[in-house]
Amino acid sequence: MFSLLFMGGIMALTGLFGQTLFWWNFVWGCVVMFLVGFELWFSSVGLASCWGEVLVVDSYSFGLVSLTLLVSGLSVLASVRDVQKSKNSSVSFVSWVLILTLVLIICFSLSSLFSFYIMFEFSLIPILLIILGWGYQPERLQAGKYMMLYTVSASLPLLVLILLVLTEGGSVFWGWDYCGGFGRGWLITLCASLAFLVKLPIYGFHLWLPKAHVEAPVAGSMILAGVLLKLGGYGLIRLFYTLSVSSSLVITMVFCLGLGGGVIASMVCFAQNDVKALVAYSSVGHMSLVLGGVFSNTDWGWLGCLLMMVAHGLCSSGMFFLASETYSCYNTRSLYLVKGGLVLVPGVALCWFVMCAINMAAPPSLNLWGELMLGISVLSYSTGFGILTGVMTFLSGLYSWYIYSATQHGQCPVWIRGGIMVEEYVNYLISFSLMLPLMVVGAGLMTFL
Repeated sequence: MFSLLFMGGIMALTGLFGQTLFWWNFVWGCVVMFLVGFELWFSSVGLASCWGEVLVVDSYSFGLVSLTLLVSGLSVLASVRDVQKSKNSSVSFVSWVLILTLVLIICFSLSSLFSFYIMFEFSLIPILLIILGWGYQPERLQAGKYMMLYTVSASLPLLVLILLVLTEGGSVFWGWDYCGGFGRGWLITLCASLAFLVKLPIYGFHLWLPKAHVEAPVAGSMILAGVLLKLGGYGLIRLFYTLSVSSSLVITMVFCLGLGGGVIASMVCFAQNDVKALVAYSSVGHMSLVLGGVFSNTDWGWLGCLLMMVAHGLCSSGMFFLASETYSCYNTRSLYLVKGGLVLVPGVALCWFVMCAINMAAPPSLNLWGELMLGISVLSYSTGFGILTGVMTFLSGLYSWYIYSATQHGQCPVWIRGGIMVEEYVNYLISFSLMLPLMVVGAGLMTFL
């Protein structure tokens, strides 16, 4: 944490002397800090605390902080052509990404629910400014409005609960059983979980997500899918320790809402004609499994949630980056027009193939272990949900195959048959930087088990 703050100060000073130095300092700083955080995640750090009881870091925090650093650095690297080379306020862009990165790291490290809520809501401001300032189309104003209304309105019951807890108990630290005295535990659970269910998101509260992804720049989409959606899962895991959920009816309702909505969202993927919208709806389906793992109330399920969030954060960021590269090649994201990528840009086609294979949980990727652990935890709660989990897994493989075959096969459009220039080394660098942790960790787990 101190190293990252020091890095931010150094970059703020170098920003006064040169935009290029400021840009690349951020990228390399995120890479170095990711390697440090990745090493600490796999070491026996236990429970670490600093500044008294303000910041507390454990295995969940280390995993998501490492994910934040990697995705933020690669998102800035992916925006070189659209922001830096076009001189589209590059210093302001990197500054907002830096602020968002620091906010997310602090958010994943706080021990107080009230402080977490403040940073949870404050993270909306940088991503909103990134979408409004560097988005593609005028509809980004409507997308920003949807995102703010959904997330802020859904988090108001959580704010009321926090104020009640502060009035009654005087403190709101994670892991304290301070909600048992209010009675009606099921109502407290629903009110407190609503803010995180929208941020996760689940079907029915997800309408802001496709709009925000379609209108966001490549960096906004990568950070939004890779990190911001994980705030919901992280908050639910922490909240489940705090709220002793004893009502089986409430848990069953949440299971039905999450898994049933995941199946519907997976089916909606086949009705999309926009590449980014298809990837966004696939995120809704994958995050529904995280909801089932949290409410299964098992250590296996919570560990599967962590693996699934990290795996989905890397995989979805890579798919959104490839969707942006496809748009730069074809000047459209329509699946009816994007054809023949295997002949036109074979390097990008290779990255598409590997990312789609990882997205459908092909071995030895980390997605496979996350889905297996979550599936087992869901079945341990009730075997009746095995049908929904199996259908969702089948549809995941089907739409991953569909997006690859629809974009990479077929005949190239007439207007681009003359050939285009693509910076394939950037595609390889970013894509394989996201693929490598997925494959290495997945292969390591396979060897260990």
